[in-house]
Amino acid sequence: MTPEQVGDRMGTLLADAEVTVGQSGGQGYARATVDVPSGRWRDAVRAARDDTELACDFFDWLSAVDELAEGFDVVAHLWSTRHRHGVLLRTRLPRDAAIVGSVVDLFPGAAWHERETHEMFGVDFAGHPDLAPLLLPPEFEGHPLRKEFVLASRVAKAWPGAKEPGESEAGTARRQAVRPPGVPAPGEWGVAAAVPVSAAPASGPPGRTRPTSGPPAAPASGPPAEGRRVDDGSGAAGDSSDGGA
Repeated sequence: MTPEQVGDRMGTLLADAEVTVGQSGGQGYARATVDVPSGRWRDAVRAARDDTELACDFFDWLSAVDELAEGFDVVAHLWSTRHRHGVLLRTRLPRDAAIVGSVVDLFPGAAWHERETHEMFGVDFAGHPDLAPLLLPPEFEGHPLRKEFVLASRVAKAWPGAKEPGESEAGTARRQAVRPPGVPAPGEWGVAAAVPVSAAPASGPPGRTRPTSGPPAAPASGPPAEGRRVDDGSGAAGDSSDGGA
């Protein structure tokens, strides 16, 4: 069934109630949206599950949306594993009386979702077997996903991105970008950090220099080659095997 057909079918099943049928965004992934009064919340979930044309037998998820003065919207998504279509059911609760019937007996998998929604938004689900804390410690006070909930870290330190990244209301200078861990500064690597070849120290043992021109130097010491006399500078050097003076 298309989202329009799913919405029309839900409207027919709940014709005696004030139901608003629409469609979500998402183009090819759009879902029918059905808004029902809080007193018909369980009836809407049961109808989507038990109707043979809808057959939404899979409970996907449930949560809430804080609409401030308008209250809370409780939203549930059901899916049909047979027909491959889904429906978004919604109901609005007043802020000062945020309570709606639990659907755990219809879909046992809703138990954790209702516990989380109760914990994060303060919505009560009448008939739930145990709305114990799911994510927060038992001593935690407040509901973190309510829009009036104040984050303690922002009380201790103002948010630095009030206007632009690195700026604040006081007009302080832009902060230097923080490098990821392990990434060196631009001057510590790459071409900018390369040492010129002319400035590189000469290789070799300390105290010696390598000649830059001229013939190779004669060995400083060692016996002369066999059959040759060593030139002593007097011009008398020659082949020892010619017998000359």
